[in-house]
Amino acid sequence: MGKQHKVEPSKIPLFSRCLHEKYSFFERSVVGGCAGSRCGIMYTTMTRAYRQSRAAAAGEAPTAQAAAKPEDARRDERGHPRGDEAPRAPRLTPIASRESFKGRAYTALKDAIVGMDVYRSRSDIKLDERRLASDLGVSRTPVREAMAQLEREGFVRAVPRRGIYVMRKSKREVIEMITAWAALESMAARLITQGAQEHEIASLRTMFATFENGQLHARLDEYSEVNIEFHQAIIRLSRNAVLISLAENLFAHMRMIRRKTIGEQDRAARSIRDHMSIIEALEARDTNRAEDLVRDHALGLAEHVAKYADYLD
Repeated sequence: MGKQHKVEPSKIPLFSRCLHEKYSFFERSVVGGCAGSRCGIMYTTMTRAYRQSRAAAAGEAPTAQAAAKPEDARRDERGHPRGDEAPRAPRLTPIASRESFKGRAYTALKDAIVGMDVYRSRSDIKLDERRLASDLGVSRTPVREAMAQLEREGFVRAVPRRGIYVMRKSKREVIEMITAWAALESMAARLITQGAQEHEIASLRTMFATFENGQLHARLDEYSEVNIEFHQAIIRLSRNAVLISLAENLFAHMRMIRRKTIGEQDRAARSIRDHMSIIEALEARDTNRAEDLVRDHALGLAEHVAKYADYLD
């Protein structure tokens, strides 16, 4: 006997439709009597093969429904086509779904926020949902969904009855992020010394071709981008998918604070010297030294923030 489902009469139409969708055949029998509003109806799900075998055991003739479909010989007991008769998968044409709009809106908004100099001013940065939707050429729904995701990731915050604002981290939050980054990036450096190719490590040195003997010969904003690219490359060359995934969202926040701090207290010149020392340790495959240098470099940024970044309070 199949599985039994007992439902209240008020729910019978919806329940019947659910059974029709899930099973090929079903059978209804009234059980018990009606006692006020507690009258129940029992639905019993069966396969066609089971019904026919039960009828044969009782000496009954096959039903007209069973005899009227010769194509049943080409179907299994559940009514599905057998062997070569199985239907082919439909050929679908890709469509621009709402999910794709949401993904495009999310990527565009996140890139725009990360590219902003969020910490230059203490003024709130409010985002206009309607204008953003117009700029992106989409409706407000995917923008709203993208905003919800960005809020979960800590890039924006929704203020009731006021709107959505770009999120600024507190000094404590920034220091905690840098500390976590130091752990991830130092492990990446260890992995590079153990598995990266020579030309991959050499590519790190070419990033600083415009700098000689640790001296800055480019504009500060240009070096800021090279600095960010260098740290991204360290993570990428680890070839550890989990580490890369963990660092991805964290680095987006780190990028905003690095852009602000690189011009403070002669950090650019010190940054170049630190980077060259890290590259030398990686080239020498000096695992412990490379790991220590990368960790100390990141923690040096945390110390700088703790001492000088009063604008984060």
